[in-house]
Amino acid sequence: MDNEKTPPLDLSAIRKRLEGKSGKRYWRSLEEVADTPQFQAFLEDEFPGRSTLLSLDRRDFLKVMGASLALAGLAGCRRLPKEEIVPYVTQPEEIVPNVPLRYASALSIAGFGFGVLVESHEGRPTKIEGNPNHPASLGSSDQFAQAEILNFYDPDRSRMVRKNGDPSTYEAFLAELRPVLTKQLASGGAGLRVLSEAVSSPTMAGLMEKMRAKFPAMRWHQWEPAHRDAALEGARLAFGEDVDTIYHFDRANVILSLDADVFTAIGTNVRYARDLMKGRRVEGPASTMNRLYAVECTMTLTGATADHRIGLRAEEIEAFARALASRLGVAGATGATPASVPAPWFDALTRDLMDNAGSAVVVAGHEQPAVIHALAHAMNASLGAVGTTVKYIEPIHAKPVNMTESLRDLTGAMGAGRVDTLIILGGNPVFSAPSDVPFAKGLASVKHTAHIAQYDNETSAMTTWHVNEAHPLEAWGDVRAYDGTASIVQPLSEPLFGGKSQIEVVAALLDTPDSGYNLVRAQWKAKVGTTGTGSDQAFEKWWRRALYDGVIPSTSAAKKAPTLVAGVPAVVARSAGSGGIEVVLRPDPGIFDGRFANNGWLQELPKPFSKLTWENAAYMSVSTAEKLGLTQEDYVEISHQERSVKAPVWLVPGLPDDSITLHLGFGRTRGGQVSDLSDGFDANALRTSASPWEVSGAKAVKAPGRARLATTQHHHAMEGRDIVRVGTLAGLASNPTLAPAPEGESSEEMTLYHDRPFDFKTGNQWGMSIDLGACTGCNACVVACQAENNIPVVGKEQVMRGRIMQWIRIDGYYGSNLDDAEVHFQPLTCMQCESAPCEPVCPVGATVHSHEGLNQMVYNRCVGTRYCSNNCPYKVRRFNFLNYTDNMEQFKQQERIPLLRMLNNPNVTVRGRGVMEKCTYCVQRINAARITAKKEGRDIKDGEIVTACQQACPTQAIVFGNINDPESAVVKRKANPRNYLLLEELNTRPRTTYLAKVKNPNPGIGAN
Repeated sequence: MDNEKTPPLDLSAIRKRLEGKSGKRYWRSLEEVADTPQFQAFLEDEFPGRSTLLSLDRRDFLKVMGASLALAGLAGCRRLPKEEIVPYVTQPEEIVPNVPLRYASALSIAGFGFGVLVESHEGRPTKIEGNPNHPASLGSSDQFAQAEILNFYDPDRSRMVRKNGDPSTYEAFLAELRPVLTKQLASGGAGLRVLSEAVSSPTMAGLMEKMRAKFPAMRWHQWEPAHRDAALEGARLAFGEDVDTIYHFDRANVILSLDADVFTAIGTNVRYARDLMKGRRVEGPASTMNRLYAVECTMTLTGATADHRIGLRAEEIEAFARALASRLGVAGATGATPASVPAPWFDALTRDLMDNAGSAVVVAGHEQPAVIHALAHAMNASLGAVGTTVKYIEPIHAKPVNMTESLRDLTGAMGAGRVDTLIILGGNPVFSAPSDVPFAKGLASVKHTAHIAQYDNETSAMTTWHVNEAHPLEAWGDVRAYDGTASIVQPLSEPLFGGKSQIEVVAALLDTPDSGYNLVRAQWKAKVGTTGTGSDQAFEKWWRRALYDGVIPSTSAAKKAPTLVAGVPAVVARSAGSGGIEVVLRPDPGIFDGRFANNGWLQELPKPFSKLTWENAAYMSVSTAEKLGLTQEDYVEISHQERSVKAPVWLVPGLPDDSITLHLGFGRTRGGQVSDLSDGFDANALRTSASPWEVSGAKAVKAPGRARLATTQHHHAMEGRDIVRVGTLAGLASNPTLAPAPEGESSEEMTLYHDRPFDFKTGNQWGMSIDLGACTGCNACVVACQAENNIPVVGKEQVMRGRIMQWIRIDGYYGSNLDDAEVHFQPLTCMQCESAPCEPVCPVGATVHSHEGLNQMVYNRCVGTRYCSNNCPYKVRRFNFLNYTDNMEQFKQQERIPLLRMLNNPNVTVRGRGVMEKCTYCVQRINAARITAKKEGRDIKDGEIVTACQQACPTQAIVFGNINDPESAVVKRKANPRNYLLLEELNTRPRTTYLAKVKNPNPGIGAN
């Protein structure tokens, strides 16, 4: 969508504005600094045409307002279509209406298992949480796990088996393929190929071996777009063998990230975020903190958290690693630091690492070349980190391979006519293959092809057969976590569309068809039978325990003690860059590698640093944009060799100059109805097998037109007030609150609301505390709140109008200048004010205070005046301008709606057009705990109520509880001197408070 009428930002004027400001000030967007008309539009009164109303005389004004209230009353109540309700003939014994059941299971992304607990209402899964027993989740989750429930109910999931695009049956698929496979037996399967995603399922690994035994000449290939080939090759380079690396950040005092975003790395992100932030908890001036350094070529959540961060071009990071290895005493390492790294910074880092030998760790990012991984292994060995902060284990993936080479080999074999039959298990290689690997062309030359997938996607369109795959919530299976711990994947529902799991399909190809349940049980019965528990009775007990816990004990991978290969640093260094623009490619924070492109929650999830939704953009620094003659929302054409993309520009402080970051996953041509609403471009066009994560020597020129991007970065601004507090660990000694001296006086007696109906000093009084020092900006809480509270998706056009409906927003604040990499995140939700400004202005009493201190919404009372939103200084209320739940204009097919209704939490009202909504501290969970406690004749226990955002948070930044209980965790958190109230000067007395963020800069460097 072009934005020709919007004047471009004047970057030089913005720079002068920031340089002219005195004192510390944080800002959220360039539009805010420039004070553009677009930004002012978001700050204006919500009521359009107010000047016309004010010009009316008193009599006409009352007529208009009377009619408005009458119509709004009609809008607040919606008429739902009639639906037939059929009761149970015989109700299942375990199902009690309105009492949810929870089952342990596991999800898998890129071959890494993630333990979950799935909530089910009368046989209908509605919510996914982390499994406290699982090493990868520890009871928390990320945005992908939270959004998986929407994937389950996605109406665009494949519903049938197809042959050449026409409806068929699974039986017909097997009948046609069996004689083809029988024919392959004569050659040992020389013309047979299988392509899967990364495999960590023990059952699938067993089937792989059976396939190899039956077809010894067969090749099994693996491909993941967000692969870890460099980490695999780096371990082989360092140790001469395959190992996986486990980091213990909870034991580390000093951490150096070499372009490693440990907070987003699939498979380990939740666990590593918990461990790393555990070492950054601060209770007072006597507390200690770990120190985090980041050297990276793009902005990451880890870099935003770091005490010290330097942005380098990707090609400079290897030089930095070699120079550091030399200083740390790695034999044979030589090199000079890049000129952009200040010598004092480098010297202080080196001393800090050496002074903390044994409790320091160096982490290389998965996207960095193999040599940097090898150097990181050598540096960790030199620092004595192995055995303390670092350990090595056997690979958790079955038959680990270099996936890029594997895909390239398969493509070459197809092109040479050596492949007669290809079975593709999951994935979407036609879309995700590097641009120089002609996978689609090779696939078209294969005689017999089949694709087993949840979606009829770009790859399915090119295969003879497409078999609809069952979702993990409706299929049996198993998977291993990052440390090797195995879990059983147990379904909560019969397949909605009759799909088959991958293990069922492979078993059928072996001519031993069976159910997934029997396949998984047989795999584990054979395994545990060797440990003395082989009887049927003992196995049944073991099986039930494994299902209940969601974790199979004693299955973590065996430790390894590899020896460094001599001469690792002598590996030939990469050649100097060829000049020009460097392009950095990364998976998208929302839709990842494109597999979640049809998930509305993730499409509409604001991305860190830009808060973009529904599309991707070309991220670049302000200096780079000025050099190229670009500004915000211009189009840029990026080309390399014969490949090019056209992308809108988004300016991100902290990026290195002459570097552009692009996110993968967009540009789908067969992704589903939600995916079709996205305006993103396909960055895979610039990706090659030789350089999958960075492109050197690219050209970037301004292209015609201007874009109109859907960003929430300047939504709901609070008049430019500085509401984030940040200080240093050393500063706590002189100022424990990290707050400036208060202006004026404030007390509970200073209020306009003396006649409050409730005594907030007795009974249960709910409150929340959010530690800004622990918030990484990961967005897990945003999606968790959306899943828990039936919050709708509104679409790109409505987002651009400022009408996004998420109850939690995570504001991002930048430092004081355009080139500053300092970033701070602040989650904003309803503050639950004791003196709530929204309540006295509601003409119908729809927003009221409860006796437990909650600012509640009575939805069926709301007539949509929006006075409450206008009067809220925190801008945390959301209004249904349209019937987003049931009548989104972009979804023309009404058959989508009944299936998506199954997703809703039955304990939360589904709101309609004309109704205001907001956070309620998950009042449904409060009520459930209250009922349970009353039945048992006791008080509600501290920690018994866990809000959705609190439960999802990987770092435990959010604490909720009874503020009248002096022993509660929330009271202890609020007793911290760093505790503060947002906009305290307004005397609204919010129940949600914050702990100021603390950083631990190296005295030899100073604050970042």
